[in-house]
Amino acid sequence: MGRSQKSRVLIVDDEVFFLEAIDEILGDAGYETCRAEDGEGALRLAQDPEVGVVVLDVRLPDMDGIQVLAHIREMRPELSIIMLSASTDQEIVLEALRLGASDYLAKPLHDEELVLAVGRAVGTYEANHDRLRMRGRIDRLVDAMERLSGLLRLAAPEDRVEVLRQGIVEAAARVLECERTSLMLADPERDWLSVVAARGAPVECGSMSPRKVGEGAAGIGFAEGRVLCVARASDDDRFAGRASGEYGSDAFAIVPLVCLGVPVGVLCLTEAAEDDALDPGEASLLRLLGMQVAEFLAADPAVERLLQAAVEVDVEGLAGFDRNELDRTPIDGDAELARAVCEAVAAEVEPQRVLRLALSAVSHHLGAAPVALYMLSPDGRSLEREAEVDGGLVGDRDGLPADRGLTGLVVRVGQLVATDQPEADGRFDASIDTPCDGLARPLLGVPIKLRNKVVGVCRAFLEEGRSASPRTAEVLSAAISAAVRNVLLYRSLLQTIEELAEARRQSRG
Repeated sequence: MGRSQKSRVLIVDDEVFFLEAIDEILGDAGYETCRAEDGEGALRLAQDPEVGVVVLDVRLPDMDGIQVLAHIREMRPELSIIMLSASTDQEIVLEALRLGASDYLAKPLHDEELVLAVGRAVGTYEANHDRLRMRGRIDRLVDAMERLSGLLRLAAPEDRVEVLRQGIVEAAARVLECERTSLMLADPERDWLSVVAARGAPVECGSMSPRKVGEGAAGIGFAEGRVLCVARASDDDRFAGRASGEYGSDAFAIVPLVCLGVPVGVLCLTEAAEDDALDPGEASLLRLLGMQVAEFLAADPAVERLLQAAVEVDVEGLAGFDRNELDRTPIDGDAELARAVCEAVAAEVEPQRVLRLALSAVSHHLGAAPVALYMLSPDGRSLEREAEVDGGLVGDRDGLPADRGLTGLVVRVGQLVATDQPEADGRFDASIDTPCDGLARPLLGVPIKLRNKVVGVCRAFLEEGRSASPRTAEVLSAAISAAVRNVLLYRSLLQTIEELAEARRQSRG
């Protein structure tokens, strides 16, 4: 059978019969494998980043499987490890499970059981790998935006435009680990896009030709008003003539930038370190990047002129742009939730409206009410409600202690809570983990994090019969954290923008 997973399976067994038999079974099932006959070889091969699953015998000639397991877990804790054992090795198997092994199989092996176990292990590894990679990119996004904000504060007024533009392309390059990025801004009529900053390009920005809106990759991305991710430009008729030989990669992404409801430009990214860094699965992260960048662009004089020229913009801030194609794109419920929160945030600037729109999107897509956002007090002892959507049913509590109940658990350890029956959990506190009416409901509680630090909690009470998955909670945590960061960035940027405006007034003097 064909497979799309990339993870390699490492087989470790000193018995050649089992080693070759397992290799043959997994090879026939479509898995790529590598083999080791002892612990030393296993530890060496486990360092290969392509390895995602280890099938490990508990008894090896140079060290026992428990030692190998412990070393691998220390070296690469994200790997899924399946232990192989004889029927007499039950105590060793239990110890292996306690140390983090994901599964075990008893010899002699059954072909189908082996394939199913490896399939589960590969799925678990790749899901965790994708989640950790996304978390890493979100962390880099937070760091890059904070660095850019700091650079703008330190820059002299006359240098801020250049610092802003170059800082944006450098930030985009760091977040997606791309060698080549550029920022293009539209003219006041929004007919043409011009490169105003670039990283990794072989020529200066002034030598780069403008792109007509609706033509070429940048022009199409701007006109469609949605993130454009192309894994292979040579396979797409729209981009078949994309400057063959000019780029070091066939993959690229175009991120539209909407400032104060008006499309103002695009970010272009290519030559990523990872082959799939710019594939359609990264669209939500790229939207978050675009939202962050767009807020900074409010301080750019070229964008200011463009905004002034935009006399009539429809209520969504996307007049003349076809959003129907985006709505037709098939995506799963969690991706739809992330998109809804992103678009809600992009549609507003004023902090309270941003948060209310974001929570309204959560309420609508999850069938939840109330949905509330709480921020941790300066002393860390209580949670204060920052925003709420009650759905016309029941409101949430004004404030909560930060150290009690399931909600407090989210704060203390940064652990999400997703449960259909919160009252069945021994940590449940009815005075905290319920809305104002005191009735227990399915609960989704997620930490709000900035720079890996919990600064608040978002919780949603779902309708009876609705379920809340941990994966949904992860998506919700990332999306609402980004919305909160947008709000905090907006507030901090106001002072910078005011300083820039004052400097302009003085220079016009």
